[in-house]
Amino acid sequence: MARETRSQRRARREAQTQSGVGQRARQRQAQVRPSQTPVKSQAGAQRRERGGGRSFVAESWAELKKVDWPGQSQVIQATVVVLIACIVVGVYLYANDALWKPVVQRLIGQ
Repeated sequence: MARETRSQRRARREAQTQSGVGQRARQRQAQVRPSQTPVKSQAGAQRRERGGGRSFVAESWAELKKVDWPGQSQVIQATVVVLIACIVVGVYLYANDALWKPVVQRLIGQ
């Protein structure tokens, strides 16, 4: 399923605002979002620090769900490209080494 383009999302939001559906969703989002004000009590800050590991894992998992993972054909194609690039660079370095080897031996050998 293809992702929506920016213009499609804007059109959908505009249609939601006109129908009044978007207002309820925004109200729910406002309730779910954390407060932007800093924590004033030390106990609250300490609790947040201790629970940070679970929060980090949950947020990381949520981000991993958003990733557009490549398919098998894309992985195979990328692997072939990397292998060909390695072969080309290896051949170039070997040829360059073979070309300069006699020159360096003459300079050092004297």
